[in-house]
Amino acid sequence: MRRIIRIATVGFAASALALSATACGGKKSSDSSSPSSSAEKSAAIAYDVGGRGDQSFNDAAYDGLARAEKDLQIKGAQAEPTDGEGEADKVQRLTELARKGNNPVIGVGFAYAPAIKKVAEKYPNTTFGIIDDTSVTGKNVANLVFNEEQGSYLAGVAAAKASKTGTVGFIGGVEVPLIKKFEAGFVQGVKATNPNAKVLTQYLTQPPNTDGFTKPDLGKAAAEGQLDKGADVIYSAAGLAGSGAIEAAAAKGKWAIGVDSDQYNQAGLSKYKDFILTSVTKDVSDSVYNLIKSVKDGKPESGEVRYGLDKDGVGLADSNPKYKAMADVVAAVEKAKADIIAKKIEVKTAP
Repeated sequence: MRRIIRIATVGFAASALALSATACGGKKSSDSSSPSSSAEKSAAIAYDVGGRGDQSFNDAAYDGLARAEKDLQIKGAQAEPTDGEGEADKVQRLTELARKGNNPVIGVGFAYAPAIKKVAEKYPNTTFGIIDDTSVTGKNVANLVFNEEQGSYLAGVAAAKASKTGTVGFIGGVEVPLIKKFEAGFVQGVKATNPNAKVLTQYLTQPPNTDGFTKPDLGKAAAEGQLDKGADVIYSAAGLAGSGAIEAAAAKGKWAIGVDSDQYNQAGLSKYKDFILTSVTKDVSDSVYNLIKSVKDGKPESGEVRYGLDKDGVGLADSNPKYKAMADVVAAVEKAKADIIAKKIEVKTAP
């Protein structure tokens, strides 16, 4: 069953954009020949596990594509993941997107690294973007990466200042190096602010099981367990599963901290927004938009393109009026941000 069908069941209303379905094979081809006129000035994104409608990572990528369609007058194509897919499925998906003339073709998430390595070599005149990975390189590959640990440090500061019990929680979707960066920064920020604070840490699944990014019930159960142990602020870096943690915290009148997108403003989480203290944001939207624009301008980005606090590539959202009203929390976060940018604080990338 296609992931997009499952997304529809959680109430996400998809807006109209051209959808590029997962490829079912076809002969191999090179982009040395000109694309059809209908595919010119087009760009494509292939979603990560959880697909569009996760209210987080994938939706941020979609926002960048949607803005590019509007501002740059390009056509956008999207491709959803399938349940239980393997590397061959990703290779087929990217190949089909490139074969149709899309440029750039962007893989949303580190899981696309092996597939992009294979497909980028066959389509040297197409720019490929990959978010959250630096392992695959090439003249036509742009590695769009973020200092997640820096934003997470700020979340740790906010959590420690906002907590009344001195116990906070971190929930990671899948225990992989990328999510360990979120944990490392958060724990460091908490401890720097309140050395006596207790941080409860839990991962939902171990690789290769990616359910920890896609199943809200797992996030909800983990958050309920941490709430029972006294946590009153819970930060989850778990994609769609994180929405379950937000729901659990809201049900108990406790704080949740969102991730990747400003989750206070996500329509699918509106009933819980009063309890979303803040969110650690990654400017995935701008990274997608900027890559598309660079290709359209004839100067395609390549190599590592890093987004950190110094470029507002990561940060902490302040949409919730209750957060902005916490003067001591805001002041502590702003000081920590300034110190990180000034390199007075070095944030760890591993626990």
